[in-house]
Amino acid sequence: MAAWRSELFCTAFNKGQLPPESVPEIVFLGRSNVGKSTLINALLERKIAKVSSKPGKTRSINFYSVKAGSADFYLVDLPGYGYAARGADERRGWWKLINDYFAMRTKISFAVHLVDFRHGPLANDAELTEWLDQMGMPRLVVFTKTDKISPGKRKAQYNAHVRAGIDSVLPPFMTCGVNDASMQKLRDGIIRVMQEMIRLDEAEANQV
Repeated sequence: MAAWRSELFCTAFNKGQLPPESVPEIVFLGRSNVGKSTLINALLERKIAKVSSKPGKTRSINFYSVKAGSADFYLVDLPGYGYAARGADERRGWWKLINDYFAMRTKISFAVHLVDFRHGPLANDAELTEWLDQMGMPRLVVFTKTDKISPGKRKAQYNAHVRAGIDSVLPPFMTCGVNDASMQKLRDGIIRVMQEMIRLDEAEANQV
């Protein structure tokens, strides 16, 4: 698989700053402090997303332009959710921006739902899943921070999370944000899902 080339394309704090649509968009969502910025940096193999010690620091939608061989797409980093320390007005503002994004875009390919492996899906993750279901948005589940669980217990914990019920277009991926092998598997999976979504869209268009 060809190496990914990436750059920060733009940052949007309101719907007027969203860029024109041009290529498929793959959306990354997760609870605050799930390790989203760390994972994005590992996935893109560069320190491109700001990592903060304080949860909930991402207040904008960040668009990263990615070229993976012949595939071009935006990796779209959405603000984390579920961080109660932020004020209610601020949290409502974030959700309005996220709702505006989904309402205005037609090239969203699928969502990557990040889940902390230590805890598995929590209440806010279930709410996100229901919200994505209402929009008919496919999602790929990716576990973060798997290195926080001892290697001997990971398989059992993974199976327990899956048995509890996880809706994912591929079996959930396990990552720790620094493991090159897990990142390459995730890159391959993302391209595979994007290509399948494009194929399905084209097939649907030909039936019209």
